[in-house]
Amino acid sequence: MEKRLRLDDNPEQPTSLSDRAIENLSFIRRTMEASGTFTAVSGLGVMAMGTLALLASAYASRFPAPDADLRIWAGTAVLASGVAGYAIVRKARRRQESALSGPGRKFLLNFMPALIAGAVLTGALVTAGLPSLLPGTWLLLYGTGVVTGGAFSVRAVPAMGVGFMALGALALAVPAWGSSLMSLGFGGLHLAFGAIITWRYGG
Repeated sequence: MEKRLRLDDNPEQPTSLSDRAIENLSFIRRTMEASGTFTAVSGLGVMAMGTLALLASAYASRFPAPDADLRIWAGTAVLASGVAGYAIVRKARRRQESALSGPGRKFLLNFMPALIAGAVLTGALVTAGLPSLLPGTWLLLYGTGVVTGGAFSVRAVPAMGVGFMALGALALAVPAWGSSLMSLGFGGLHLAFGAIITWRYGG
């Protein structure tokens, strides 16, 4: 009888325990997100980007004028970004994750600065009349973004970034190879590493 009275005297105890359990689960989830790996990078999306790059390279080869080449690649970059974003969101939903979870936000925040720098340098190089340096600049800075963002993703992502950086350095050293190295990088590397990500990390 005394035990029953003691339980009745504290009717809020079950609610308190429930709230505490929810708080603990929320803390565990936040901790896992903060220390986790961004696995929503879509291999199929990366391969689609590579396909678009090869098509852009083939089309750009028909127009020797540098400004036409710039417009084609800029348009392809915008389209490829949309495809990649859609593929990431779709893969995240399939895994019942958020594309902007802790690791996802870190990936994006570390990836974007190099791309912003690339956009600024593109304008500067075009204004200075140095379009031959654009392929190397794009490859190098894109690779830098992939490496820094990929530090929060699966191993294949930063490895791909290193490949882009190597091709970018070569393109800056030998500007005449710029178009071919663009095709090899944005086309070939995306296709190769996209296939690896699809095979090893589920799509």
